[in-house]
Amino acid sequence: MQITLNGHPRDCGQGTTVTQLLHEAGYAGRRVAVEVNQEIVPRSLHEGHELREGDRVEIVHAIGGG
Repeated sequence: MQITLNGHPRDCGQGTTVTQLLHEAGYAGRRVAVEVNQEIVPRSLHEGHELREGDRVEIVHAIGGG
């Protein structure tokens, strides 16, 4: 199936969860905010939130600095 990740098309398997996508996209272990179709998906729901064909996913990670 195809989704849009941060404005770019991306193929992923049926039943892919937000957690799996984070691992595949290189965000594992980072502090991130995830939005699917303009709605924030809380970190506690990442494992159970399955993506669907056509979903628009935005991942934003925090960068420390000063």
